[in-house]
Amino acid sequence: MLVSDARKKLVPRKYPMPHQPAEVRRRNFNEVALGLSPETAVLEAQRCIQCKNRPCVEGCPVEIDIPTFIEQVAKGDFAAAIGTIKQKNNLPAICGRVCPQENQCEKYCTLGKKHQPVAIGRLERFVADWELARPENPVPGSLPQGRRVAVIGSGPSGLTAAADLAGMGYRVTVFEALHTPGGVLVYGIPEFRLPKAIVRREIANIERLGVEIRVNQVVGKITSVRELMAQGYDAVFIGTGAGLPYFMDIPGENLNGVYSANEFLTRSNLMKAYLFPEYLTPIRLGKRVAVIGGGNVAMDAARTALRLGAEAYIVYRRTEMEMPARREEVEHALEEGVVLELLSSPIEIRGDEEGRVRSMICQRYQLGEPDASGRRSPVPIPGSEYEMQVDTVVMAIGQGPNPLVPQTTPELKTSKWGNIVADPETGQTSMPGVFAGGDVVTGAATVILAMGAGKRAARAIDAYLRGLD
Repeated sequence: MLVSDARKKLVPRKYPMPHQPAEVRRRNFNEVALGLSPETAVLEAQRCIQCKNRPCVEGCPVEIDIPTFIEQVAKGDFAAAIGTIKQKNNLPAICGRVCPQENQCEKYCTLGKKHQPVAIGRLERFVADWELARPENPVPGSLPQGRRVAVIGSGPSGLTAAADLAGMGYRVTVFEALHTPGGVLVYGIPEFRLPKAIVRREIANIERLGVEIRVNQVVGKITSVRELMAQGYDAVFIGTGAGLPYFMDIPGENLNGVYSANEFLTRSNLMKAYLFPEYLTPIRLGKRVAVIGGGNVAMDAARTALRLGAEAYIVYRRTEMEMPARREEVEHALEEGVVLELLSSPIEIRGDEEGRVRSMICQRYQLGEPDASGRRSPVPIPGSEYEMQVDTVVMAIGQGPNPLVPQTTPELKTSKWGNIVADPETGQTSMPGVFAGGDVVTGAATVILAMGAGKRAARAIDAYLRGLD
């Protein structure tokens, strides 16, 4: 194993959030982070200096009035705080858990210039959880205006667009291909990071706004975008995400025991393989699992494999410093026992006589000059090949846009990568009345960026239906 020389460590918070101990959580799927107490939340909120120029709002893709909600928490008025958040964000308990606040709102916090920034994400989670612990109260939507909007996909962008449009008074129907709404929130993010009970409660709140969600509706097979328009929908929003897995195109990728991260995590999360034997979803692991990649999805897959009883390895062709995963996720993975195999990448997967994975041939790398992303490019070292004994390989090297809707809607213009071409500010596509946002437009990104796209598209759909520019 190669370990990076300089590892970026998380700086401890003044008011830390409790976590399950690593030796305990590595063998269960319960949530790792346990949330702030009311007393700690108030103390953390009181650190905010209420800057007049409000820089933190600049970093929020869904435009939450962050200073106001934090001031309300500091005064102990949690009901007002969640009310402020929900003026802009209908999925706060989710965002408080999985959004990379360190690269968004907290990045712009004035306190962060010399100290730790205010823990905006943790405070958002706190007030959202506070509300979820209260008795459920129906939230009435606006009176329907008679105009109908179809939303394809119930992931973060689709749910956000649907909720905002319902709040404007439109009759919204969400068409979800899977049997459970939530998109990547339910099939991709593990229970220990985002409990599915939280997702169900947040979606139930959106349904109370008047949004209808239809599951098992594969648009592109059962119906099409053109047919939805013909059925009387005045506008369509496409938020089908990035569900097309990428592979490395190396020998042996068709062996039994090679998964895409999408399949591996879907089997574990949505199909409940982690609850064996209550659920009998097949998921073959063996003793040693290699996850290829260095992003958040790779961390999720490795930590899942560890909890399912295997030794888990992250194989990544750069160093730990270049990993695109959130720093917190890397630290949690290391604490739990995930092993980093750095400056290395597979060039071949080998199988046994029954066609099952038995090892990988990997090559060592060194870092060269920075590439277009600013990270130093990995350069293979000639003659450095070695064999790594593994039973399972999970490819977590990215995923592309779901191709089904674009393939069945020739009017939609797409990029050479298969992404729907849409205006970044409005989501307007090449097809009149059809808008798109989230990963199907940008490629795989974050939950909060997809939500921001859904919010902008909802405003644009409203303007379109009212005859405005």
